[in-house]
This record gives sequence, C-alpha cells and structure tokens, in this order.
Amino acid sequence: MIFSSIDFILFFAVVLLFLALVKGQQTKKFFLLAASYFFYGYWDWRFTFLLLAMTVANYIFGECIEKAQTQKIKQLSLLAAIIFDLGVLGFFKYYNFFIDSANYALQSVQSGSSGMLPQLNIILPIGISFITFQVISYVVDIYRGVTASADSFWDFALLTAFFPQLVSGPILKANQFLPELKKKIVIRRQNLIVGGQLFLLGLFRKVIIADSLGLYVKTVFDSPQDFSSSTTWLAVLAYSIQIYADFSGYSDMAIGAAKCLGYDIPINFNLPYISRSITEFWRRWHISLSTWLREYIYIPLGGNRKGKPRQYLNLWLVMLLGGLWHGASLNFILWGALHGAALAIHKFYSDYIRPKITLPTMLYNVIAWAITMLFVCSTWVLFRATNFSEAAIILQKMYSWTPAGINWYATGLWIALPALFIADYLGHLLSKGRYIQFNRFSHWFWLSFWLLGLLFLSPQSPQPFVYFQF
Repeated sequence: MIFSSIDFILFFAVVLLFLALVKGQQTKKFFLLAASYFFYGYWDWRFTFLLLAMTVANYIFGECIEKAQTQKIKQLSLLAAIIFDLGVLGFFKYYNFFIDSANYALQSVQSGSSGMLPQLNIILPIGISFITFQVISYVVDIYRGVTASADSFWDFALLTAFFPQLVSGPILKANQFLPELKKKIVIRRQNLIVGGQLFLLGLFRKVIIADSLGLYVKTVFDSPQDFSSSTTWLAVLAYSIQIYADFSGYSDMAIGAAKCLGYDIPINFNLPYISRSITEFWRRWHISLSTWLREYIYIPLGGNRKGKPRQYLNLWLVMLLGGLWHGASLNFILWGALHGAALAIHKFYSDYIRPKITLPTMLYNVIAWAITMLFVCSTWVLFRATNFSEAAIILQKMYSWTPAGINWYATGLWIALPALFIADYLGHLLSKGRYIQFNRFSHWFWLSFWLLGLLFLSPQSPQPFVYFQF
C-alpha cells in the first residue's frame, strides 16, 4: 500500500475515524497495531509472520538483557539478538548475493565449471533493512542502559510495526518513540491541520516532482548509449532531484501521518543539497540512518578515540557497510566505499589542510558546495544504474564529451527545480511550526481538493518509493 495511492487514503481515513469514535485507550492501541499489520500485509500477508517473529524474539531478548543477573548473560543475550536479527536480514537480502559471489570464485578456480551452490527463490520482505536496524537499536540501547525495555509487549510491537514509518523510516529508537506511546490517542483538530499539510507537502514532492522526473530518468538510464553527454548530465541531475524528492516526500508523509495520529517522530532530511562538504551532507541526508551508523557502528569501532588513521578507517568501514545495507550488489558496495573514502578525505582535509586556506568565505563556500554536489550527483549513478556496466557507460558519457544523441527533456527539469525549492521552503516553514489554519468548512474542502488533485495528477499509476527496495 503506497502512501500516494487512493488505497492508502481510504485506509488512513478509516483508521482516523475509528480512533476518533472509540473511547478506550487500550482498544485504540490494539486497533492501531492491527492496522499496522494490515498495512504491512497488504503487499504479502506471509511477511506479517516474519514481522511478528522478529518482534517476539527481540522483546524476549530485551527482557533477558534488562533482567540479567550477570554481565556475561547480558552479553550473551545481546549477541544472540544481533545474530538472530542479522541472520534474518542476511538470509532474505544477501543469501543469493553471497552465493553468486562464491560461485564466481569457484568458477575462477575451476575453469569451465558451473555454479556449484544453489540459489533460492527468495522474495525480499519490504522494509526488512529498516525493521532490522530498529530492533537492533532497541536491544543495544537496553544493554547500554540508554533506555528501559518497553512497558509491555504491545508497546514494543507498535514501536516495531508503526505503519507510517514501517517500510522506509525514519528509523525510530526506543527512547524516541516509546515515550510517545504513553500519550493518550486523541484525534485533535490541530494535529490534523499540521499533519495534513506535512502529508500534502510529501505527496507533492512524490507525485509532482519525483514521479514526473522518474519518467525522464528511466528513458536515459535504460539506454544510456543512445544519448549525448549533455542529456546524460541532465538525467543524472534529474535523478538526484528525484531520489531526494521521493525519499524526503515519503518522510514528510510519514511524519505527517504520525502527527495526525498524535505522535511526533523526528525529521529525516534537512536541506541536504546546500551542503558544503560530504560530512555536512550526511548530517542532513537520511538523518536517522547516518545517526544509527554513527551510534551503533562508528562509535563501537572506536570512533575518533584511537588516533587519526583509525578514525579515517572507521569512517570508510561504516559507509562501506552502509552501502551494503542499501543493497546486495557491487554498485551499492562501491557507492558506500566511495562515500566512506570521501568522508575520510574530508576529515583529513579539515584536520590538516583547511586551516591553511585563506580564500574569501563566499568564494570558498561556492567552491566547496560545487565539489560536494559534483561528487554526490556522480555517485548517485551507482545508486540508480541496474548494474556496474550501465553505470560505467553513464559515467563515461558524463566525463568524456559525446555530442551525438537526443537532448530533449530539459524543460521538465527546469520546472522541477523551482518546484523543489518551493517544497523545501514550505517544509522549512512547517518545521518551524508555521502552517495554515483551517477554521471553516471551505478551508477543509480546499485541503481535500488539493489532496485528490495531487493523487490524480500523478503521471501514471502510483509508483513505489525508491527506498521500498531496502
């Protein structure tokens, strides 16, 4: 069930209506949990059992960690939880990737032999990476003493399955969301106003900007050899806007839907394309993921506590794992490795070179922004291309001039750019608590009109969000 579909709007309306009419708080919470499982099972009902199994297992692990009498039992419980969670993720997401890699190695050693290890026909559960990171953070935080375990199994189940952020984040930590669950579930007019506007903003980003640009991007990336260098550059720029509008649009819709229900969840994007370094970019892009990687991988690896060379290595390793988290392919691994190298290089530059540069501030900022965006947009090619060969063709077209080809869709891009600026400006106002009040029936009518208008203006049938594949 996609946020930008009529199905979801009807589903969400039913949820809001039920929660508004029913009085008992426990009944409301159980209904919200059941609605979340229905939402997740809408794609494939079989995976609700996987979600339930991960919930039950991690709740038990959390209880064992919190009630353990010795440090060794706590450590063993945490280790068991992490092995279980990563085992589930590894089986569904990486089994065939590692089998392919092993078969390739065997073929290299034994020339002419066919793949010796069998592949499995595995369906990737939607949002499995987000769910895994969320439950791991829960047990680790209990182990660290950062948070207590959930008051009840049902609270933890709702933390794990809360439908607005279930499949693509933001990744919620226990100390962020469990306190929210202590609130009474009351459908308030003010929350509907603020949440509705956030949801509309995300819907605008998704169907007007991201889905429209996706049509252009697909044409070029499907046949990169047919297009000129200038068209290829425009396609890469279009994809950079598409993925940002798509994912930030999902996040706005998730935050808005949660707000309508009375819950506050943290922002996931903060104007990443104004960044003047790759470090700043990762503080603004997919904030919940970069925070998770820092707290649960970078710091345990030693962070910046074991000297500069080790810090640079840690930065690279964290982003390499971040690339693998995004997908089981060479493209994602290389994307993560490049971003890790860029973070390490920027840290080295900040430590030893930046203090010696005396350029005027404005000129320095412009140059730093241009270099950052050039790197980010170029590496997005690896993110979008279906394989490494396709990515290599596109990058070759970008950095070696080829005038031949069709240069035909710049108009759509120049319309999307101001639309994105408007969306970011409105998002900034909403994050500061500035929204439009709706006091009369006519205002609510126009809000509904814009909602339906955006749904029907979608260039084609509702398209999955880019991050649903993770």
